[in-house]
Amino acid sequence: MQEQEQATLRDLLEFPCQFSFKVMGYAKPELPDLVLEVIQRHAPGDYTPKITPSKKGTYDAVSVTITATNIDQVETLYKELGEIDIVRVVL
Repeated sequence: MQEQEQATLRDLLEFPCQFSFKVMGYAKPELPDLVLEVIQRHAPGDYTPKITPSKKGTYDAVSVTITATNIDQVETLYKELGEIDIVRVVL
């Protein structure tokens, strides 16, 4: 039996493309600014993040769509967004 190769993000995307990041973090006023600061460093642009609070208000989801130019840019953004202190998950 042959093992089926699992497709990676690198295989599935054609660049440039629209790519959305959803960053879940503690509901602090600085969260959107921290997220945008990282995104601006790697994908400069004019972004309006969509902020969705959790039911209990403990967390916020900050969604931003960028025009990604290559897979390294996407991987770097996942890594650096995840390193923000108040961030819990990057989807």
